[in-house]
Amino acid sequence: MKTPLLSILTAALLAACAPTAKTPVATAPAATTVPAAPAPPDYRAQADQFLTTYNAEYVRLYTASSEAEWRSNTHIVPGDTSNAGATTRANQRMAAFTGSTDNIQKLRELLEHKADLSEIQVKQLQTALYNAANNPQTVADVVKRRIGAEAAQTEKLYGFDYKYAGKSVTTNDLDELLRNENNPKKRQAVWEASKAIGPTLKDGLLNLRDLRNQTVQALSYPDYFTYQASDCGLSRDEMMALVRKINTELRPLYRELHTYARYELARKYKVKQVPDYLPAHWLPNRWGQDWGSMVDVKGLNLDAVLAKKGAEWQVQQGERFYQSLGFPALPASFYEKSSLYPLPKDAAYKKNNHASAWHLDLNNDLRSLMSVEANTEWYETSHHELGHIFYYQTYTNPDVPPLLRQGANRAYHEAIGSMMGLAAKQKPFLAGLGLIDPKVKTDETQQLLKEALSYVVFIPFASGVMSEWENSFYGDQLPADQLNAKWWALSKQYQGIEPPTARGENYLDAATKTHINDDPAQYYDYALSYVILFQLHDHIAKNILKQDPHATNYYGNKEVGDFLRDIMRPGSSRDWRVVLKEKTGEDLSARAMVDYFQPLMTYLKAQNKGRKYTM
Repeated sequence: MKTPLLSILTAALLAACAPTAKTPVATAPAATTVPAAPAPPDYRAQADQFLTTYNAEYVRLYTASSEAEWRSNTHIVPGDTSNAGATTRANQRMAAFTGSTDNIQKLRELLEHKADLSEIQVKQLQTALYNAANNPQTVADVVKRRIGAEAAQTEKLYGFDYKYAGKSVTTNDLDELLRNENNPKKRQAVWEASKAIGPTLKDGLLNLRDLRNQTVQALSYPDYFTYQASDCGLSRDEMMALVRKINTELRPLYRELHTYARYELARKYKVKQVPDYLPAHWLPNRWGQDWGSMVDVKGLNLDAVLAKKGAEWQVQQGERFYQSLGFPALPASFYEKSSLYPLPKDAAYKKNNHASAWHLDLNNDLRSLMSVEANTEWYETSHHELGHIFYYQTYTNPDVPPLLRQGANRAYHEAIGSMMGLAAKQKPFLAGLGLIDPKVKTDETQQLLKEALSYVVFIPFASGVMSEWENSFYGDQLPADQLNAKWWALSKQYQGIEPPTARGENYLDAATKTHINDDPAQYYDYALSYVILFQLHDHIAKNILKQDPHATNYYGNKEVGDFLRDIMRPGSSRDWRVVLKEKTGEDLSARAMVDYFQPLMTYLKAQNKGRKYTM
């Protein structure tokens, strides 16, 4: 039997363990379930979803805007504002989308996690944010007013009625007169007629300066010039340092060309006292940016043979050239929808006569706006503009999203076009087409001089006058009463050019250059493009063709085509500096350009012996 103590302890233990209403019966403990950690956000999937939707709407609105711009440039009826109105509305819709506050917020959010995204996603997002800075809807009223002002400025720019000797003339007419007229007084009248448009554009340009600056300042860019330079991955100061470096590298050669031109033109115009600076009206170009027509190379002037072939042949032969390199034919719509030739004299409307290439839908709607005539200048221009067209066609592929269907940088487009224009004028190429007799004796020094008077002479204008003026205009808020004085001070400093008579602030000669109005703060692209042109051409000649860079024939060489397509195919999906280094083995440098024209220096120094240098 149990002792009482044991019984009491047992009873107490049993009582303690007995179930009650308040104490549940103990059971084996259940396995503890730890809540699963939330999956990390899939930022790649988010970016893909956003970009798919964004690209589709971007293409739709881009196409509508391009169509409206096309009509504004090809069918200008003086006094009719309907085109300007339609263009304004289309551009406002594009601006509202690309610059929407929702899109800006989403772009910034995704870019905060760019380490989790693919390289091509980051590139697209950065491009979209860059585009947004041109149209931020946080300052929607400013954007709206800027778009309206740009459309109005375009109407004024291309609807202007130029007059010479009491008659209406086109810019093509003025250019032809400046190339061929030998009477200095008549030349001055032509030159002054070409500048008559300037005062009509002054108020509009000053208004656009304020609106463009205010637009990009909304996304923290200090000024519009800085904004444009950032598209090349450079600051404003870095861009100006780069173009000044290019100008400095080519300065010794330009100094020789400038001295040569002063004395040769003084002799041509029978002026005994050679001026220290070139009178602007002496030069065969409205802005002194191309003096090539000073030299007529015997055997290589194609005007007579091209006149027999006609303007249409030049464009079609340009296409055949690109096809010979392995590029596919252009779509039939190119010829159906482009505006390639001058308007009839009795046309009831005008068009922009400045040559350009258009990628209207970022797909296969490719067009060119030109006024091709059967002469040597338009032969080269046709090859140049088709370079843009085939660049568009090449990067229109499934690996390049619409947002990145553009050049590796803006200069690449011009480089490709200009290089093909250069290649299409070299003697072996022309002989292969039957445009010249392969046995014709040509003066190679004069041919090189002619090229230098086009390519080298252009650099002080592009990297000097234009870039410095717009840098000052936008970045330094150049005062309205110093615009023309600044322009001519820069022309004298960089080009060694002066106007024939005083040009006060009642003029605005800078605005006579179309790009100042409708393609602003990026003219340095053209200077960079010439440097890239000669780097690419140098590589093609020496490493692919194994030919003298001064006497090449690209025609029919598929390896040249492959080299170019490798550059063109990625669009802007790869860094332009990486592409250049990979394809040529060197960074951006004027080395190839200086080398190309080095044989000319001996000739020029001999010609200029005893002459006065003023640059």
